[in-house]
Amino acid sequence: MFNAITHSQVYVLDQDEALDFYVGKLGLEVNADIDLGFMRWLTVSVPGHPERQILLERPGAPAMSEETAQQVRELVTKGVMGGSLIFSTDDCRKTHETLVGRGVEFTEEPTDRPYGTDCGLRDPFGNSIRFTQPRA
Repeated sequence: MFNAITHSQVYVLDQDEALDFYVGKLGLEVNADIDLGFMRWLTVSVPGHPERQILLERPGAPAMSEETAQQVRELVTKGVMGGSLIFSTDDCRKTHETLVGRGVEFTEEPTDRPYGTDCGLRDPFGNSIRFTQPRA
C-alpha cells in the first residue's frame, strides 16, 4: 500500500512571515512556492531532504469556505489550532544555542529524557515545534 509520507501541513496566517521563520530562522529550505491563483502552494523541508515537505498553508479556499476560513484563522490566532512538528538533530543543545542567536524564543529548554535530549518552541502562529537528539 503506502510507502512514504511526502507532505505534512500546518496553518499559518502569513506565508511571508512563515518563510522568514521556517527558512530564515530555522534554516529549512523552500521546495515549492507556486501561485495557483486560488492559493499559494508553499512548502519547506530540511535541507537535503525534499522527500518530506511541510505545507505552510493559509486557511482558505479551496479547502474551506471564507466563513470557515475566518473561524480557523481566529482559532490559529488564539493558538488552539496549532499543528505539531518534530525534527531530529545531532546536537540538541548546539541547535538550541544557534536558534536562540537567531532570535527564536523557546517554550522549553533542552532537557534530557529517556529517549534523548529535546526542547520545544512555537512558530509565530502557535504551531508546536520540538527537536530531539535521540539517545545513542
